Amino acid sequence: MSGQQKDFSSWLGERAQHIETVLDGFLPEASMQPARLHEAMRYAVLGGGKRVRAALVYAAGEASAASGGALSPAQNIALDHAAAAVELIHAYSLVHDDLPCMDDDALRRGRPTVHVRFDEATAMLAGDALQPLAFELLSQMPIAPALIVQATEVLARAAGSLGMAGGQAIDCASVGMVLTREQLQTMHSLKTGALLQASVLLGGIVAGASSTTRAGLESYAQTVGLAFQVADDILDVTADTSTLGKTAGKDAADSKPTYVSLLGLDGSRELLHALRDEAHAALLSLGAAGGRLLEVADFIVKRDR
Repeated sequence: MSGQQKDFSSWLGERAQHIETVLDGFLPEASMQPARLHEAMRYAVLGGGKRVRAALVYAAGEASAASGGALSPAQNIALDHAAAAVELIHAYSLVHDDLPCMDDDALRRGRPTVHVRFDEATAMLAGDALQPLAFELLSQMPIAPALIVQATEVLARAAGSLGMAGGQAIDCASVGMVLTREQLQTMHSLKTGALLQASVLLGGIVAGASSTTRAGLESYAQTVGLAFQVADDILDVTADTSTLGKTAGKDAADSKPTYVSLLGLDGSRELLHALRDEAHAALLSLGAAGGRLLEVADFIVKRDR
């Protein structure tokens, strides 16, 4: 549990660097045939991002270690697989989200998007290939088969029509419309929140969380998933393109419903801070073990400025 002794910034940077190395090892080499596809996959995944989803996997794993003890070597390996899997699903979703038929964006993480750097067909295939690789990694986790099945079900549901893909479908159908707060929350809980929630739950599953711990993780995960999207909506109108690494102001330009368009900037910030308080409350039952998760929640909230 030596990671608990590090300050959060150091821990987060270490986790981001670690998962970058892990992903580099799991992705096919660019020299392997079909080389252009593998180059696009690596371009989509490596070299950018704060790796918040991977950090949630690791933080939930730490919080779930039995009796506050250290994770076993097998559990640490499994956490690497789970963290890499959620990052691959996230990367695939960004590649497809940026395509001309979706959000039609030319910039991601401060670089040309995959379809701009390569071409649309290669971008589509790169996303298609990243998704099954994620589930291949889950299948290789050195933990009990029943836990592998649970983890696979959680990630599959989060990525599918009842999760991320379904939320994206609602988002596409809602352009130019005025949604109620309930409708907006439903959309974002699927589009963005589902994968963040899955990240937390995967860490708990891999580390063998108790039923009490799992209940706390589930409540925390729902709140943090929504908070992340609220912060994203705020940043879209308050940050510039160089800070975001993607085109700023695009939601408003595309007439997309957001928390800022519904609640205003001040109202959105009030909601964001209320969600942080809810996340903290959800972790009370975990005690000191939930410390990293608390810090991740605070980090997500601080993204609004």
